[in-house]
Amino acid sequence: MAKIGIVCDSTCDLGPAWLAERDVVMVPLKVSFGAETYRDWIDLDPDAFYEKLGASAELPKTSQPSPAEFADVYRRLADEGCEGIVSIHLSSPLSGTIESALMAAKLVTVPVRVVDTRLVSAAEALAIDAAITARDAGGGLDEVEHAARSTAERSRLLFALDTLDYLVKGGRAGKAQGLAASLLNIKPVLTFNAEGIIEPFKKAKGTKKAIAEIAAQIAEASAAGRVRVIILHAQAPDLVEELTSALTSAGADFEIAHTVGVGAVIGTYAGPRAIGAAFHTLQ
Repeated sequence: MAKIGIVCDSTCDLGPAWLAERDVVMVPLKVSFGAETYRDWIDLDPDAFYEKLGASAELPKTSQPSPAEFADVYRRLADEGCEGIVSIHLSSPLSGTIESALMAAKLVTVPVRVVDTRLVSAAEALAIDAAITARDAGGGLDEVEHAARSTAERSRLLFALDTLDYLVKGGRAGKAQGLAASLLNIKPVLTFNAEGIIEPFKKAKGTKKAIAEIAAQIAEASAAGRVRVIILHAQAPDLVEELTSALTSAGADFEIAHTVGVGAVIGTYAGPRAIGAAFHTLQ
């Protein structure tokens, strides 16, 4: 049975300990406050990041891993006996991470399949989860890649931000750029389109209604079968409880696979008190 390596980046927000336990190698993106640069989830965990974010007069900058960093990981996995590698990453319109991974794939002797999830955070985590399941079931390179790619294609991500300021200032607002969200406490529910670009899904008046809208969409999806959910939040465990309760109230048939805290790179654009969920119907 071929040994297949799985690589991801830090924006899946699963954290290095969880990933290491499941034999997945995380390549971190970076976040810089002025002259100080930190590796996402390694040098700066979410608690430390949001503390620094709140104290910073300027939005930090983020950067993707270099091709050399990916190539080092791919070579190490090949040296450890991997005959193929599936490398799973955040949406290419938001980051050059995919480009670095593709460049690195040409520098190593083992085949590397690079998967652009066109999603981020909890939705990227769903694809990684599926790849792990396929690998652990004895799947080869094609099966593991297919599990990740097909899961990403059928997953949805809905999220609400406490403010759009971070997304707009960071240049990642996409088609949500023009929303006048500060008026009348509007909390837009955002999503990713098929191209991997953020766009508005629905406007809600207040966080409670935004959460109810997310729950309603998951409940609607569960009419076709039980739904697997990963909840994401940025320093807002109270909103996680609220969303979980809203899912039950909406009559959703669901299972929560994980709850992830949004790390430094995604948190740079989401800001504190973001809440959302990634989900797909179980096959």
